[in-house]
Amino acid sequence: MPRLILIAFSLLLFPLGMKGQEGEPPRATANAFFGGGGAFAEGNRAGVLQFGGGGQGRIYKGLGAGAEIGYVHPTESFGDGFGLFSTNGFYHFWTGRSSQKVVPFLTGGYSLAFRDGHANLGNFGGGVDYWFRDRAALRLEVRDHVWPSRNGVPTSHFLMFRVGVVGR
Repeated sequence: MPRLILIAFSLLLFPLGMKGQEGEPPRATANAFFGGGGAFAEGNRAGVLQFGGGGQGRIYKGLGAGAEIGYVHPTESFGDGFGLFSTNGFYHFWTGRSSQKVVPFLTGGYSLAFRDGHANLGNFGGGVDYWFRDRAALRLEVRDHVWPSRNGVPTSHFLMFRVGVVGR
């Protein structure tokens, strides 16, 4: 656990020295995150942790696409986790004001869980980016990865609250 905290803290410091143009929405961003939450399935639940990173590119106004990769594991056992790759669409609610510091967003897409085999999941979520510097933001996000059963009813959820940094 101390090693995970050290890695996350190092990732938080990476974009702090970047400078750029104020007020215009970024064309592309990179992010790093860590978080915690729960795995829920058929009345059972367990605590889980996640860390990872990725990037996004804006296509038109606030609309864009991105990808990320991370690792999800039970709170009790780092070694019992699995990799999670996601490709998503997103919408950032930019107002066009150069002074806008808080930018809400929504996201959703496809996730691939992998370890010894693989599983197809969907995901959705939202949050806010707080731009405390021209090229660096704090991200607060809630994301739910849903593993549907064979009949299409979601039976497993990996619900996470994530904290991260964004750099452009």
